[in-house]
Amino acid sequence: MLLPRALGRLLGGLAPRVVHADQPVRRANSDAVVDCAIYRSGIRKPGTVHFAQTRRHRGEFVWLGLHEPDPATMRAVAVTFGLHELLVEQAVEGGHRPAAETNGDVTRLVLRTARYVEHEELTATSEVVDTGDVTLLIGPWFVITVRHGAAGALWPVRREIEKRPELLRAGPWAVAYAVADRLVDDYLDVSTQVERDLERLEEETFATRRSSEIAHFYQLKLEMVELKRAVLPLHEPLARLLDLTVVPAGLRPYFVDVRGRLARAIDRVAGFDDLLNSILQARLTQVTLEQNNDMRMIASWAAIAAVPTVGAGIYGMNFANMPGIDSRYGFSVTIVIIVLVCSGLFWRLKRAGWL
Repeated sequence: MLLPRALGRLLGGLAPRVVHADQPVRRANSDAVVDCAIYRSGIRKPGTVHFAQTRRHRGEFVWLGLHEPDPATMRAVAVTFGLHELLVEQAVEGGHRPAAETNGDVTRLVLRTARYVEHEELTATSEVVDTGDVTLLIGPWFVITVRHGAAGALWPVRREIEKRPELLRAGPWAVAYAVADRLVDDYLDVSTQVERDLERLEEETFATRRSSEIAHFYQLKLEMVELKRAVLPLHEPLARLLDLTVVPAGLRPYFVDVRGRLARAIDRVAGFDDLLNSILQARLTQVTLEQNNDMRMIASWAAIAAVPTVGAGIYGMNFANMPGIDSRYGFSVTIVIIVLVCSGLFWRLKRAGWL
């Protein structure tokens, strides 16, 4: 009896498993799903829904919010919404540049997120700007937001746009506008906070008592480069969106407004970079002047110390006929001459600003 059972288990393990259509789908990485809602005529339908249970219905669209999903979750999302495999691969990975492209009837919009990191003082290791990215997959009846990184949480966007049902009636592109609008506002807020850091650096640079360290200048410069990579490349994708026919005509003025505020953020970030370069150049000039002052001071004391050294060297040669050797006051006169010469040098160098 044991042998037939073992053979049965072995054959059963080798045989392919058949998944029935009515078998429930396993929900991989459920923590990646932040929220999933169905909106009809600009109003969110009550209750909770899983994305695998959503279907296309006239007058409705689905907004699925994901945070750092794994490949299994994205594959399940792709099956439900009919996404291309390339869109799935791109959405799983983070760190993308801002982009706008269309794949079939799905538009992929990538935005960079930015968040100011609070700190008491700027040091050589201070993190000033934290960045991430948000990928929006916008279809005819759905919008999927995939966020990577800690910055750019979208739950405030969902809460605010749900208070504007007249805007939500425009469909999935209304969500795309709301996300872009919030992220551009974040750029402006971050630039305001960074401006305060620049003002503190400027005050420190021209203060009477300043630190000799300049590593924190370079740290802020690196953080500014990260902010520029998030803000500057977004101008082209937003301009491309306005050229796409899939954007509803009623939402085009909203995207134009976002593009205008983005241009303002770009100008501020670029201006801050120039200001930081000027402050850094001024600080490097000050360091060079301080080093020159130190070298002049060292040279001044070396010149003063050379006077007794020369006197001792001359009278240490032990020649038989030297002035003052046989004099009773020779040593005293020599010391007095050395002191007078050293005092004269000190007065002259002090007056010249070398000491």
